[in-house]
Amino acid sequence: MFTLNKLIPQGKGLAAVLLKRAASVELGWDVRQKSRFDAVDSTGRAIAVFLPRGAVVRGGDVLVAEDGSLIVARAAPQPVLVVRACAEHGSPFDLLRAAYHLGNRHVPLELQADHLKLEPDHVLADMLRAMHLVVGAEQAAFEPESGAYASGGHGHPSTADTARGRPVGVAIQAAPAPHVHGPGCGHGPARPSEGRIPEGEARRYPDDHGHHGH
Repeated sequence: MFTLNKLIPQGKGLAAVLLKRAASVELGWDVRQKSRFDAVDSTGRAIAVFLPRGAVVRGGDVLVAEDGSLIVARAAPQPVLVVRACAEHGSPFDLLRAAYHLGNRHVPLELQADHLKLEPDHVLADMLRAMHLVVGAEQAAFEPESGAYASGGHGHPSTADTARGRPVGVAIQAAPAPHVHGPGCGHGPARPSEGRIPEGEARRYPDDHGHHGH
């Protein structure tokens, strides 16, 4: 078995031609967050990874063997929930609010300028839909944020199309008018629980005294 015990974040300092020739290994997040694991690379070779405790492998990182051989790590597509703001009834601010609530629950979360990603969880999916967010199931690479105090300067994941580690600008718009569920809304029907029933909805929800048109 081939042993690798060093990691170069994003292959920094390595020549592009070396990375192009290197073997690769696809790993899901459940494996990449471990410091020790076994895998099989793109050449069919069995490998054993032994990194310092607490190390995390990100897509694009390079693993180095004792003999200097290189293997490029790739983030394997896996089931994820992709959360987006509702363009019709919400605003980008809704994503910030969702990230806050998910963070309070210590949920591993990937942050992008226009969406969030998290591992499948039907309870969290229902909570997010109740917040008028659009939640879809997809197969995609998952690169959740590391803790704010992650060591080694490798706390942010990297993707091919997003410069991570930089502030992400999110436009904040004025809060829209209160949302009323209707036939064209993807959040699911819901009866107003408090306050005034919107005009046109009264016939659908009779009053609590049983008066139906008297």
